[in-house]
Amino acid sequence: MNRRPGPGPIIMTIIGVGALAWLVAGQGSGQSPPTVPPTPRVVTPRGDLAADEQSTIELFERAAPSVVFVSPMELRSDFFGLNVFEVPAGTGSGFVWDRDGHIVTNYHVIQRASGYRVTLSDGKTYDARLVGAYPEKDLAVLHIDVPADELVPVALGDSSDLRVGQKVFAIGNPFGLDHSLTTGVVSALDRSIDTFGGRRIDGVIQTDAAINPGNSGGPLLDSAGRLIGINTAIYSPSGAFAGIGFAVPVDTVNRIVPQLIRYGRVERPGLGIEPFEDGIVDRLRLRGDLSHKGVLVYHVQPDSAAEKAGILPTRIGPQREILLGDLIVAIDGKPITNNNDLFKSLDSHKVGDTISISVIRDGDEQELSLTLQSLPPQTTP
Repeated sequence: MNRRPGPGPIIMTIIGVGALAWLVAGQGSGQSPPTVPPTPRVVTPRGDLAADEQSTIELFERAAPSVVFVSPMELRSDFFGLNVFEVPAGTGSGFVWDRDGHIVTNYHVIQRASGYRVTLSDGKTYDARLVGAYPEKDLAVLHIDVPADELVPVALGDSSDLRVGQKVFAIGNPFGLDHSLTTGVVSALDRSIDTFGGRRIDGVIQTDAAINPGNSGGPLLDSAGRLIGINTAIYSPSGAFAGIGFAVPVDTVNRIVPQLIRYGRVERPGLGIEPFEDGIVDRLRLRGDLSHKGVLVYHVQPDSAAEKAGILPTRIGPQREILLGDLIVAIDGKPITNNNDLFKSLDSHKVGDTISISVIRDGDEQELSLTLQSLPPQTTP
């Protein structure tokens, strides 16, 4: 009976051939095999930048020196309460308004701070003081003592002729990453957002340029590098950017900031009245006591613009009946249907402007002329 040969000799033969090849290659002597030196691949020439890329780069290089890093500070103490010191309470953005050292940012960036620090684009940090704030428009002005030649004021544009679809650029410090540029378009115009003063900012710009925590207070620029808004809020269930950001329009900023610089507050134009709440007006209208929507006057302040114009308040009649005051239904021909319409109309005017007010009195519509007065902060119209 013939035996079939086992695998042993074949395996040993293969191993022997491999060992011989290894020795021939010089591995057995400890020498490395000859290799080709590593050589990077040849770089393909880039060519010129596209025109829109070049314009974006130039825009950033012009505007970036105007953008600052705002650090609100808060007081802390050690465990025993013996040593009190300041620590950063968050981060925000801002921009240089003028060569006098005024810095514009959002009110919500600095609202709870005990102190403020501003870092310029060259990395130098300065203590700042609060000049004035207007929570109703989420605006604040700080001041730093810096030589004028070290400051680069932002170029100012206007927001009255913006169009949906035009390019916009946001520069700020999202998550503390200073001088970050994001791009997008004007997504919508004339939005309204709630503010810290319990009112709304009307005419707000909506954009899809990425705005994240830390961007607040930074500039929104048009394609010419001009300021068209101040980034103030995002809409996001997660708290981070979700494609919808908002900016206070520059026309509002340019009206408010000079007042904050000069007076430390805003001279708000008003009528000198106290209106009923909208809900009361709606109930009176449903009962048939009023035939129109509008702002119902509850009280007229003594010696006010409203009193001088002859506006009547709600009062008690000779038979102890309630006589409803004037119902304001239009200003300068534009309908007024509620208190927000009134606030919006007044925001488009300044103290000293003369307006035409349409009121319904005893079922008849009348036209009155009124010169807007200055209101103390946090009062009714």
